[in-house]
Amino acid sequence: MFGFLIKKSFFDLWDHFLPAILVNLGFIAILALPILLPAAVIAVSPVLGLVVFVLGALCVFVYLGGASTFARRVTDYVEPEWREFFASIKDQWFHSTLFGVLVLAHLGLISIALPVYTGMGSMIGLFALAVLFWISMIWWLTCLYIFPVRSRLSDKPGQVLRKSLLLLLDNTFFSIAVAVGAIRIMVLSIFTAFLIPGISGVMIWLQTAVKLRLYKYDYREETNEKGPIPWDTLLYQDRERVGKRTLRGMIFPWKE
Repeated sequence: MFGFLIKKSFFDLWDHFLPAILVNLGFIAILALPILLPAAVIAVSPVLGLVVFVLGALCVFVYLGGASTFARRVTDYVEPEWREFFASIKDQWFHSTLFGVLVLAHLGLISIALPVYTGMGSMIGLFALAVLFWISMIWWLTCLYIFPVRSRLSDKPGQVLRKSLLLLLDNTFFSIAVAVGAIRIMVLSIFTAFLIPGISGVMIWLQTAVKLRLYKYDYREETNEKGPIPWDTLLYQDRERVGKRTLRGMIFPWKE
């Protein structure tokens, strides 16, 4: 199943190469807000610099809501539309902002707690650091699912968080593998200045992971069976849609 996840994510991105680059360019432009603007005002007021950083970061999360919708349409074999992209940003801005607030709050907590616990120099401090580490790991792995779950399963923030956490707990090793894949995509993007795969590649990767993993729950709900998941059967239609690809067909599809 994981091998097909890699294949489908790659070809979904390849089939929408130019739109993905445009989404990535928009993300790079938005990302400049929390990176460049605070430096321009921090000399005037550190507090103002912090406020500008927070507002810019929240704008990034709002944009990610649109990028997630773009990725969902791609993974669901629906041609993405820019009208839908901007409509999704407008529709999801509150949820995306709330998610951004939670992420920033967690980062703020770490920035305060880490020096305190490290400076304690005792077993209590070491224990607190271990607890903080594992809670952070669970949180960041849960974050992988928040945008896909929001677009596929629920539009209520509480349910999104709960279902994202349940997906993590029920698919722990799969979630770790997905996280490693997302990190590798971002590292690879460094060599193209984040134009490709970029944030589009990450979102397509996460949307595909959730889409395919949900087949497991549909199967169990329909059959009430708790044995091994027949992935070959469940993935048959998606494999047919992706089809067999060749290097010549990828570069010169009209010659196939």
